[in-house]
This record gives sequence, C-alpha cells and structure tokens, in this order.
Amino acid sequence: MSARKRTRRSPGDVPLEADMEIGKNGEKRHIAALILARGGSKGIPLKNIKMLAGVPLLGWVLRAAADANMFDSIWVSTDHEEVAKVSLAFGAKVHPRSPEVSRDSSSSLETIQEFARLHPEVDVICNIQATSPCLHPFHVKEALEKITLEGYDSVFSVVRRHQFRWLEAKKDTDGVTAPLNLNPNKRPRRQDWDGELCENGSLYFTSRDLIMNDGVMQGGKMGYYEMLPEYSVDIDVDIDWPVAEQRVLRFGYFGKDKPEVVQLMFCHVSGCLTDGQTALSASGDEMVHMNTRDIMGIRILKREGVEVVLLVSNEDDMSEVLSEKLATRTGCEVKHVGEETLVDVEKWREEKGLDWKVVAFMGFDEPDVECLKLAGVSAVPGDAPAVAANAAKYACHARGGRGAVREFAEHILLLKKKAKCQMERDRINRKNF
Repeated sequence: MSARKRTRRSPGDVPLEADMEIGKNGEKRHIAALILARGGSKGIPLKNIKMLAGVPLLGWVLRAAADANMFDSIWVSTDHEEVAKVSLAFGAKVHPRSPEVSRDSSSSLETIQEFARLHPEVDVICNIQATSPCLHPFHVKEALEKITLEGYDSVFSVVRRHQFRWLEAKKDTDGVTAPLNLNPNKRPRRQDWDGELCENGSLYFTSRDLIMNDGVMQGGKMGYYEMLPEYSVDIDVDIDWPVAEQRVLRFGYFGKDKPEVVQLMFCHVSGCLTDGQTALSASGDEMVHMNTRDIMGIRILKREGVEVVLLVSNEDDMSEVLSEKLATRTGCEVKHVGEETLVDVEKWREEKGLDWKVVAFMGFDEPDVECLKLAGVSAVPGDAPAVAANAAKYACHARGGRGAVREFAEHILLLKKKAKCQMERDRINRKNF
C-alpha cells in the first residue's frame, strides 16, 4: 500500500496529516491497519474471500483502508494461503498468524497482540473487521482522527439502535421478565428517544501500549465513532448473502471513481466463450463448445441495453462459416482482430464514440492485456494465464467455456444496479428531510 500523502487537508488552521502522526513523546507514530481474516469459518467456508457483489468480502475493507490515505502500512493476518493471495492482490501485506492464535477459541485480542509483538515499529493498530463491506474511507479517516487529532487512546465504531430491551425470563426470575431500558408506563415515541449506542464491529483503533501493557482494545481515554445504520452491515450476523449483496450495492464503497453504466462489451471468443479448443467432425466440419449459461448471459446483457461484440483472431483457427454460425447463435456481431487486439478494438470504440469507462472487455491471454487495463470493467476466466489475470479488474471463478461469460455478465449488471443507486443518492440529499 502506498504511504500517506503529506498534504494539507483543508485551508485554515487544520493540522497537516504529517502532524497527525506525532505522538506524546514528539516522535513520528507508525499507524497500521490490521484486518483479521482466518481461513476457517463454521458458517460459510472461506467466508472472508467469498465473492460479494463481484468483489471478495475482504477486498471491500482493504479498498476503503487504502483510499483513506491514513496508514503507513496495511496488513492482513491470516492462516490460509488463498486469503493471503487475495490480500496481496489488493496491495496489502500479509502477517502469517501462528497456529496458537488460529484456533476457534482464539480471541481477536490474542491475534492482535501477536502481530504487535512481531511488529514493534507499529504504534497505533487499527483493527478493521473483514465482515464490514459497507465501510467507506471517510469512516476510517474520521474515526482515526479522534486518536491523531483529538487525543483519544482508543476509538471504536457504534451504531444507534432504537430497540427496547427486556430481561430474559429464567428459573431464578420465576419466568417473569422486566424492562431493561424503558418505563412501560411512559413508553417513549421513537422520535422522542435518542436510542442507545451499540458496537457495530467495524472499527477498533487502539494504541500499542493499551494492547500490550493493559491487554485491552478499549481503554485509556475512550471515544466512539458513530456510523449510520445503512453502513453497519456485519456478515457474521447477516449470513443471507443475496440480501447482503443488495445492501452493498446500495451503500458499499466501489472506489474513488463513480461506477459507470456499461454500454458496450467486447468478448474474445477463444478461451472465454469457448474453452479454446476447436474439434473436427468425421465429415471435416469444425466444432466449438459453448455453454448455454454463457449464451444466456450474452442475451441478458443485450436485453439490458448492452451491445456485445465477439472477437476472433487468426490464431483461433475459426473459419468464416463457423463465425457466421456463431453470430447467428448469439445474435452478436463477430469481428476479427489482428495480433494486437488493442489496435482494432480502439478503432471500433472510437467509431462508436464511447469512452473506455463505459466499455467492458473480457479477454484471455497476453494480446488482450492492454484492453483489460483500459476498459472500465474487465475480466478473465478462472483459468486465464497470470499475465492476463493480473491486468483484469475482475477474475471469474468459472473457466472459459464453462460459465465465465455468464459470471461476468452478472457482474456487469450488479455494477449497473450500483450506478443507478448512486445516481439516486446524488439526486436526494438526506439532509433536506
């Protein structure tokens, strides 16, 4: 992750971000973000890297932490190789946690203490929960400033709840309950009651001294950072993944750039729509394998107003007859590209008068790399070579010819929903209500 920018946040007497790093002894403090992401999960296998709205669950908070520009380092503590790979792909450093703190009975504090012992350079540890996908950079920044600017020793995130609580009826209470936070004779209206502050589990920021010397994450001069309910999504509780995806699409952080609605998609046939193999029948006819899910994915995109153009190259060994059949079957225009895919795609993009940010591209190998980098949304099948996978913005789980195009189509439609929600929020200023 890149180091923080040393620029003034706003005009006037606002401290420089560099000043925010100075501790009580006058020395520069190292502020680190730490996400705990064990491989094991009793409820959902490998939950921390399960795809949520097209992004690994862990990726949502890593993106928010990076774009906050507040940390000297960003770490993921894990015991699983696949979690480590995802972490590195998002630019984080990996702390391999020991077996002693990887058990089901291990506490978060024990894991954080291990990290602190092995990284004595870190002065403030900002524990961000991997299961909070609606976290935004401004949440991170405002919470951390309570430590760096306002002098708190520990800060944690809360959400305001308006819920009346009652005593659990047990044998020692003769099965009788009692109110815990209200007087039934003077039951308040919601608008007349401030509610209660409850931890939402998103953030726990603490000084090194409290963690190592006092053995606590909350201590010293304590402060809280209040988050709105719509941002307080915890996948540990909300295990209904489709519901969580809808919440993320509306309130999640998709990066610094606002999501755009894709208008045009280029898709390389070989390796994406097919498995890259061409077979010959006994009569000498060429045959390629296509999955019905992929064909349906293309049709769904077209129905949603996305133009789809299929690309074939000389290396694909696809005859004109087979290309025509492909065009008929999919209802898409089939175009031939040369050795450098970008040259032809760039020409067609300019002819249509579209910016790259509204163009989606799905490729498979080295000739597609530049297009994968330039497209607003890009993807490769799960079996694509590393050179292409590293250039794409989205890596499918499905392999080429085995549902990858359908998966990418669904990802594009998810982003389209997100863009529409973003536009709706831009039109409505909640402060006016």
